Amino acid sequence: MEVVRSVPSLKTADSYLVTALDYLKRFVEWRLRTHFGEADPWGEDLCLPPEEDQTSFAGFVRRLQPSSEEMILLLTALVPHLVPGFFDKIIGQFLPRGGEFPEFGGQKGKNHRGTLPTGETALFLLAGLDPGARLQMLPFFDPEHDLFRNRILSLEPVAAHEPALSGRLILEREFVEVFTTGKVGLPRLSIHFPAQHLTTQTVWDDLVLNERIWQQIGELKSWIKYHDRLWSEWKMGRKLKPGYRVLFYGPPGTGKTLTATLLGKYTGREVFKIDLSMVVSKFIGETEKNLASLFDKAEHKDWILFFDEADAIFGKRTGVRDAHDKYANQEVSYLLQRIEAHSGLVILASNFRNNIDEAFIRRFNSVVYFPPPSAEERFRLWKQSFPDEVRLAKEIDLENIAAEYELTGAHIINIVQYLCLSALEKGSSAISRADLLRGIRRELEKEGK
Repeated sequence: MEVVRSVPSLKTADSYLVTALDYLKRFVEWRLRTHFGEADPWGEDLCLPPEEDQTSFAGFVRRLQPSSEEMILLLTALVPHLVPGFFDKIIGQFLPRGGEFPEFGGQKGKNHRGTLPTGETALFLLAGLDPGARLQMLPFFDPEHDLFRNRILSLEPVAAHEPALSGRLILEREFVEVFTTGKVGLPRLSIHFPAQHLTTQTVWDDLVLNERIWQQIGELKSWIKYHDRLWSEWKMGRKLKPGYRVLFYGPPGTGKTLTATLLGKYTGREVFKIDLSMVVSKFIGETEKNLASLFDKAEHKDWILFFDEADAIFGKRTGVRDAHDKYANQEVSYLLQRIEAHSGLVILASNFRNNIDEAFIRRFNSVVYFPPPSAEERFRLWKQSFPDEVRLAKEIDLENIAAEYELTGAHIINIVQYLCLSALEKGSSAISRADLLRGIRRELEKEGK
C-alpha cells in the first residue's frame, strides 16, 4: 500500500471525510471477500483532499499526509463515532446466520451496541491472517509510531498475559470532536480532569502592578510567541528542556491568578487552574495516576497550567520517617518530572516563596514576586474599581483612603461590590464616606483585623 498522494475528484456535496468512510467500507468488504476465498487484488488508493475542502479532517490529512495503512488505522478508530453498526452490517453480508468471527477482533462497549474495533481488527484489515504480512504491519502499532507517540491513537490496556492488540483501538476524544464538529470542546472539571477552565472579562489595564512585574510578564509573552522558533529554527531544542516553568508568589489578592488568566486571554491560550485537592490522594499511586491523566490531556494543546497553592505539594521536604513520607516524596518527584517534561507553560503560585523547597525553585525559568500594592497603586485600584453609575460623595478622598488602609486589589473589589449592592438595595447610586468606611471595616473584620 503506497503513501496517499494524488488529488481526487470530490463531489461538491461530500466532505472528504464522507469520501474516506466510503473508501473504508469498500476496503473492509474487499478484505472479507479475500478472507472468505473470493480473492481479487486491491488496487485503489485514497487520494489527498483537494484544497477547496476546508473541513478539519481534510486539513489534518493534508498536513499529516498519512500512508494508506495509517489512513486505515485512523478511519477504523473513527467510524464507530459516526456509524455505530458499520462493521456489523458489513460482516453480516458474509455471515448472514451470525456466529463467531474471532479473526476480526472487536469488542462490545458498555452502552454501545455495535462492534468497537480493537488492534486485532485493524491488523486483520491491513494484513488478513498472513503471518508474514502481519509481522510487517506490527510497527504501525508501536508506541513510538507517530500516531501513537503524538497521542492521536492509543490501544486500551488489556489484562496480564492477553495479546496487546486485543485492546480497543481508540482515537483520542479531541480528534473525534475536531474531525466531526470542527472544534474541540474544553474538558470540564472532574476526577479525571482535576482542573478548572479560567476566563475573565477584565483587560490588562484593570491589572495594577509595578513596572518590574510588567517586565517579567513581557518575558512570558515572548516565550509564548517565539518558543517554537527558538526550539526548532534556532535549534535550541538540543540544549533546553521543553516548556517553561514560572513561580508566582506573594500575598493573596495581589493578582497572581488574574495575571495567569489574562496571559492566556491575550496570547490565545486556554488557562486551566489545577485543583490540588482533587489531585492529591491518600491512596498509594492515585496521585500519580491523576497527574498523568492531567498532563496527558494537556500535551500538545498549548494550554497554560496554573497550580494554585503549589506549596501544598511542593513544600519543603522532610526526612523519610515512615512509608507515608516515602510516598509523599515520590508524588513530588513524579509531579516535578511531568512538569519538566511538559512542553507548555506551567505557572505555580504560592503565598510565600519560603514555603517552596529551594531544590524546586532552581528548576523554575522565572520567579515573579507579587507584592502588596503601594499607596499609589491602591489609589489607582480604588479609582478604576467603581462603576461609572456610582456617585461618590465629595468628602471621600480616595487618595487619603488609599494611603491609610493597606488593602490588596482583591480586598478593594470586594468592598466596591458590597457598596454597589448596598446602593442598589437603597435605590440610590450615591455612596457616602460612612458607607465606604463601613465597607472597609467589614472587609478587615473578615481577616480578624
